[in-house]
Amino acid sequence: MTPEAEVQRLRDAWRECRRHAHHMDHALAALHPYLPLTGEQLSALDDEVVQDLDQFVLRFGKLQDAIGTRLLPAVLGYLQEPYEDRPMRDKLNRLEKLGYLERAEEWQELRAIRNRFAHEYPDDPAKNAALLNLAIDASDSLKGLLARIEEKVQAAGLDRRQ
Repeated sequence: MTPEAEVQRLRDAWRECRRHAHHMDHALAALHPYLPLTGEQLSALDDEVVQDLDQFVLRFGKLQDAIGTRLLPAVLGYLQEPYEDRPMRDKLNRLEKLGYLERAEEWQELRAIRNRFAHEYPDDPAKNAALLNLAIDASDSLKGLLARIEEKVQAAGLDRRQ
């Protein structure tokens, strides 16, 4: 891929991540009065709050997916790192060495949280609430990861806002 194509790929991935983060933050702001969630609360939420919760779940998952499948590979491509066909673990380790990730394990932890709360347990609202609270707490780590990547990308000379 040409350097110009790599820059565009990175910008496109960044815009997607920023859009998901914006909508996730909006949903979190709407949910704030109900946090932390309890099983009893979760069972009694009205339709509007359930929609906000669904929006959070959707955007957290989409943001986590977009970072992993689009943004991180785009960063490596932009840096001309030959990791396109390597396993995700190798990509994460390389990004950690380059300073784009504080800890490669953090990404794996965020992925595990996303996978755990993506499943609903219809007979256990307390478990659902606990998993959702875990994801809500992890949203700060996800946004922190984005901020770190933004800082490093800008330091590397790319203005991601274009």
